[in-house]
Amino acid sequence: MRRLALACLTALTLAACHSHDEDKAAATPPAAPARATTSPPPPLPAVANEHHEFSPEITAGDFASHLRTLSSDEYDGRKPGTLGERLTTNYIVSQFKRMGLEPGNKGDWLQTVPAVSTTLNHQDTLTLDIAEGGGKEAFAFGKDMVAGTLQAKSDVDLKDSDIVFVGYGVDAPEAQWNDFDGVDVKGKTVIILVNDPGWNANDPKLFKGREMTYYGRWTYKFEEAARQGAAAAFIVHQTEPAAYGWNVVQSSWTMPRLDLPEDESPAPRLPVAGWLTHEAAQRLFAKAGKNFDDLAHQADVRGFKAVPLEAKASIHLDSTIAHSLSNNVIGMVKGTDTPGEAIVYTAHWDHLGHDPALPGHAIYNGAIDNGTGVAALLEIAGKFAQDKPKRSVVFAAVTMEESGLLGSQYYVAHPPFPLAKTVADINMDALPITGPTKDMEVTGLGRGTLEDLFADVLKADGRVISGDDTPEKGHYFRSDHFNFAKAGVPALAAGGGIDMVQGGKAAGKAAAEDYNAHRYHQPTDVYDMRWNFDGVIQNVKAFYALGEKLADSDLWPEWKDGSEFKAARERSQTKK
Repeated sequence: MRRLALACLTALTLAACHSHDEDKAAATPPAAPARATTSPPPPLPAVANEHHEFSPEITAGDFASHLRTLSSDEYDGRKPGTLGERLTTNYIVSQFKRMGLEPGNKGDWLQTVPAVSTTLNHQDTLTLDIAEGGGKEAFAFGKDMVAGTLQAKSDVDLKDSDIVFVGYGVDAPEAQWNDFDGVDVKGKTVIILVNDPGWNANDPKLFKGREMTYYGRWTYKFEEAARQGAAAAFIVHQTEPAAYGWNVVQSSWTMPRLDLPEDESPAPRLPVAGWLTHEAAQRLFAKAGKNFDDLAHQADVRGFKAVPLEAKASIHLDSTIAHSLSNNVIGMVKGTDTPGEAIVYTAHWDHLGHDPALPGHAIYNGAIDNGTGVAALLEIAGKFAQDKPKRSVVFAAVTMEESGLLGSQYYVAHPPFPLAKTVADINMDALPITGPTKDMEVTGLGRGTLEDLFADVLKADGRVISGDDTPEKGHYFRSDHFNFAKAGVPALAAGGGIDMVQGGKAAGKAAAEDYNAHRYHQPTDVYDMRWNFDGVIQNVKAFYALGEKLADSDLWPEWKDGSEFKAARERSQTKK
């Protein structure tokens, strides 16, 4: 739903404000969300039309005015495809115009993003049928497995597909690791381990040890299986390496799946993708004469070779397909010296709408998530409009982050500025409203020199950079910056700090836990009249200072050696 900065340290087990993405809560809110155990302050009345005199500087008053408007009841939870979207995108465009920005999408303010929804039918009777050992066994949807098509097809039939265990399903040349070496999986069903080799082996010399890399992400595993020609892929769920329970997988895969249309997204897609419970995998392997846990341990060792099973898989998927449109909003300040090079700021404007079935206040106002990010984007845009940077600066308020990072994915596939000329992406997602902190937390610390530049910015402010407390959970891959990183563009994912000036780390953690328990993806994520904006404005100014440092120089941040994104950047730079 996207790494949710400090305020979501624990909330992103697999909801990433990242839908069908286990990392994000679904675009359709849960039917019975947890209610706050204490009564929060009531939401402010709708203030979408309040009058406010804006300053060209970054101020708490301006930030608060944007936030009150975007999270007002009138905007109805900012769900894509609703009146809430039109009010939100119109507001952002009006603010860009007021500031004197130019349209950022090749002369247009809007970039239309198509989406396709796939709803799996007959889930209560769906089974994955495995033929092995002279017999057959049916694995039930929800209880033993989940499955769906990633190709947005209404009818998919997998029949008698050979099954191969491919370890972690990773092909990582820079790590000298290829689980597909010497095996042909075309048309076959592959079984894959969750996370990546360094995690389970607890070996810091394998990938990044306990820290998840991109190769540990379930999205990568499905894409790689498709690249290898597999007809189906099932990841074996285990709670600790996945960092979320089976219940999260169940709920995510029972809901409609949103994707970009296949002709708009270059990523390969599987006809059938899904997950198996650990117990189901153990049963499946045992009937094929193998021990799943033994083979899983063998897959931790460099040089592991894929293992064919004496088993065949069959499943029939019947789905309903629907299409929709939403919009990214893009403004820009054209550079005075090198306008063809750009720094991009991103923040997703969308949230979860409203649920009339809920008692009482039924709007998911999304004040923190991500009214704060959009308010920051607007404040930074206004400052750059006055400062006239040497390089161009692009401000992209993207859609459908809550549905799987689709708006930023589309932007990267259709960039107004070539990615080779895009200096960096600075993403702002769910900025916590706390007091000033001694640090700012950077997710994915250690990947690139962009964070080193950010550390210099913070040092000038008397602060330090800090890393993610739980890097094994892969938070770096759960917000809009990830689509830029995947395409090779250096991308920063930072949020508020954890070490507060008043109260230290204990106060910072308590604030994060309170947000997770009482507001994250709930109707209680509302604007609070008692908020003190000193801390968040300090952080917004740091984001601005980083962009200014890049926009008024000829610096080109780089991925560090060993980064899974370095090769993509090098390929794009050869085309400059």
